[in-house]
Amino acid sequence: MISRTRTTKETSVEISLEVAPTEQTVSIKTGCPFMDHMITLLAFHGGWSLTVSAQGDDVDDHHIAEDLAITLGSAVLKSLEGRTYRRYGWCAMPMDGTLVLTSVDLSGRGSLTSDLPFPTEKCGSFDTELIEEFWRAFARESRSTVHLRALSVDNSHHLAEATFKGMGQALRQALEDDRSVRSTKGVLV
Repeated sequence: MISRTRTTKETSVEISLEVAPTEQTVSIKTGCPFMDHMITLLAFHGGWSLTVSAQGDDVDDHHIAEDLAITLGSAVLKSLEGRTYRRYGWCAMPMDGTLVLTSVDLSGRGSLTSDLPFPTEKCGSFDTELIEEFWRAFARESRSTVHLRALSVDNSHHLAEATFKGMGQALRQALEDDRSVRSTKGVLV
């Protein structure tokens, strides 16, 4: 089990993560219902046991979304230590009229490339632009190359869900045990 905390003047985030549990448990409490929903989907589709306890300021959801991604990305990076893993994962995730391609390379090089054309600025009270902010911070802190591309979109909620579900599936695949080193260089970092 990997534990990570992040405390700033704006947020307090505590995470416990197990990427290959014998029994999956998920408990997400961030004070932001939309993020709770998205992180639950990510953990469920990733096959993780994940506990998140977080609080943000009352300004908006930006600080909690970004600090949650920073902390979770750091926990995923820490989970790689001393393990062998497939490195690459991808998914084409349908959600009704939406289809999102997600891929990840646990390469030691953090970057995000995304094309997520949200048709609305908000899902409920949550700013949809924060989804890209979340994944940018996650990619940087997990030192992962992340690609997200919507091929079709019927609404903003489905686009968000397909992105988090698809990344869960891609990360599950990339984190699978694999004894070979998936690099012609002989090392990943």
